[in-house]
Amino acid sequence: MIKYKLFCSNCIKDFDSWFSTSNEFEKLKKNKLLSCPNCNSVKIEKSLMSPSIINNKTKNNNLNSKKFLEVKKKLKKYKKFIKNNFDYVGDNFSYEARSIHYNDKKRSKGIYGKASINEIKELSEEGIETEMIPWINDNEN
Repeated sequence: MIKYKLFCSNCIKDFDSWFSTSNEFEKLKKNKLLSCPNCNSVKIEKSLMSPSIINNKTKNNNLNSKKFLEVKKKLKKYKKFIKNNFDYVGDNFSYEARSIHYNDKKRSKGIYGKASINEIKELSEEGIETEMIPWINDNEN
């Protein structure tokens, strides 16, 4: 028995399937007997695969990698939202946050920028609400 990771060209979903031999996949594909479980398309291809070695550490690493990529994608989405809807104040974040809080400085948008942990702590102690969001650089893959 051999397990292949298959890819549907139609709906761009991947799935696993078992075959008795490597030639079995080719025969089934040629006769259009393979179909996507998601959309029933017969446009199925084999994906690149690495050999599967049973190892608990590998299993956990794969799960962690998937979770990492999901979190990274979500953080990039947050970053895009913040850049589109807030004003960047750079290293002046603490000053600007205090100006807004104490002087009732009106702004059409919220602000974001850089601040140290100590600056964030001081702002919090003064009753100025802030949020820290991990920032993923644009050049990271």
